[in-house]
Amino acid sequence: MTEQNTASREQRQEEQRQQAERALARVDMEGEALGTSAFARTANKAKDHLGAQDADPDDLIEVWGTRIGRIGGAIFAIILVLWLVSHFTR
Repeated sequence: MTEQNTASREQRQEEQRQQAERALARVDMEGEALGTSAFARTANKAKDHLGAQDADPDDLIEVWGTRIGRIGGAIFAIILVLWLVSHFTR
């Protein structure tokens, strides 16, 4: 009877060990996306957006036109916010 209890205990321990290894592997796989901060992810997305990473790299005019338009839009938005703040704080 003790041999059966020992074998059963070893099986449970082995199952727990395998379950823990699977959980660690899943965390390691998902950890790459979760490992960076929200600020770093947002900064990378903004850099890619303003750098026209989604434009066709073979069409240089499209790439530069997209960059100019997006950077110009960002500058306009900043100036507009500053103007509105100064206008409504008078």
